Amino acid sequence: MMETTNQPMGAPPDNNLVWAILCTVLCCLPLGIVSIIKSTKVKELWAQGDAIGAQKAADDAKKYAMWGAGVGVIFLVLYIILVFVIGIGGAFAGNY
Repeated sequence: MMETTNQPMGAPPDNNLVWAILCTVLCCLPLGIVSIIKSTKVKELWAQGDAIGAQKAADDAKKYAMWGAGVGVIFLVLYIILVFVIGIGGAFAGNY
């Protein structure tokens, strides 16, 4: 008689932990932390036999990491624009 297990077949989905850590360190701390939390749940859910929950956690981890990267890029662009505008303003301030 075969024993049935609750374990899904195959490999668990990619937890996107590397992207979550890179997002946390380089881009956006709050969204990166959420992404790390979601990515660490993937293995736990997979071990419990919840393949759908594990895939959703992996997708959420990736989503938050991408959103964090986007926010980081937007802030970087705004910072460069701000520095450029202040630099130009400061260069012409002495000509009045």
